Amino acid sequence: MRVTLANRTVGVIGSGTVEHDDLARPVGELLGDLGVNLLTGGGGGVMRAVSRAFTQRTNRRGICIGVIPCASQRRRATPRAGYPNEFVELPIYTHLPYSGKEGTDDLSRNHINVLSCAAIIALPGEDGTVSELSLALRYGKPVVVYSPEPRLVHHFPGSISRVASIDEVERFVNETAVHQL
Repeated sequence: MRVTLANRTVGVIGSGTVEHDDLARPVGELLGDLGVNLLTGGGGGVMRAVSRAFTQRTNRRGICIGVIPCASQRRRATPRAGYPNEFVELPIYTHLPYSGKEGTDDLSRNHINVLSCAAIIALPGEDGTVSELSLALRYGKPVVVYSPEPRLVHHFPGSISRVASIDEVERFVNETAVHQL
């Protein structure tokens, strides 16, 4: 198998407003230790928290990638306010403005987020996270939901596996991304 950026990249999706640092921090640290690249939507909340933990990890080998939405359909050359967060090392600017409830639309960067990853870890989030999970299922991407509190992810598609510990997340990443290289 030819090793490419995509098959060394793990996506982390979740809330764009709430950091859920108790979950995002250990995931970012784990991915930094495993030597993979991290891909997020490049904004706030979980995206910022996991990126911060990843980039601050000593001896990491991967890079932090953010897929950046544009401000609007009329301002496609301008990134959305607050993007990229300060921890994104490789911002990928897009002309795609949609997210949230419109996250499965062809004008959403969520397609790029999902298709560019070997595996996806979902942390608690809302409509945008649900749309990315729907796309992961549509495109057949390995995906796992990580939350020790089921109430935070009860609205996610029921067909996606749930894990409650960072050890289970590590097992998932090793089985789907790291050992596939």
